Amino acid sequence: MEFISDELLKYCEDHSTNESEVLRELNRNTHAKVLSPRMLSGHLQGRFLAMISRMIKPKNILEIGTYTGYSGICLAEGLTNDGKIITIDINDELHEMVSNYFDKAGITNKSEIICGDAREIIPGLNEKFDLIFIDADKESYSTYYDLAFEKLNIGGYIIADNVLWSGNVLKEEKNWDRDTKWIVAFNEKVNSDERANKVLLPIRDGLYLIERIK
Repeated sequence: MEFISDELLKYCEDHSTNESEVLRELNRNTHAKVLSPRMLSGHLQGRFLAMISRMIKPKNILEIGTYTGYSGICLAEGLTNDGKIITIDINDELHEMVSNYFDKAGITNKSEIICGDAREIIPGLNEKFDLIFIDADKESYSTYYDLAFEKLNIGGYIIADNVLWSGNVLKEEKNWDRDTKWIVAFNEKVNSDERANKVLLPIRDGLYLIERIK
């Protein structure tokens, strides 16, 4: 399900800040060389993530789901001078590509790329975070949320991607596939969490913006 036409998306992109040359190159190479390029955040969502990060000015960012590094580069734009982004992905096949583009973007010294299962890694992190981005396997979204929330500073934000799941969240329950079931459960979990303010935004495939208030 497309929420807006390709023409309207292009209009939005044309009236947003341009991608950097590094991001444009990464966008092209992801589509040309990597499976499932739709997983890339892309121009419009990337500019939104960068804008949010610059507004928050986080000292520490946690990203759950690195893919080719596009969203990580965007999120890092708002880091404080002494800030750091930790990004975790279970797929080590893209590690070299991510490292290469983090270097081109000039964030190597402000980043840590971890290959492994985020469910096992997050509890062992010593940092507390001001901004956390969740964009990994949908089955574990609720688990990631619980783990991330414990590492999030009060006043910090979680952003979760793909929470509209191509509009499948509107289907009758009998027509849900497994991913839709997990996404719906996650959305309900967040919506009922009294520790947070939240807004679900129809940007691309849906972004849930969640502020920890207690």
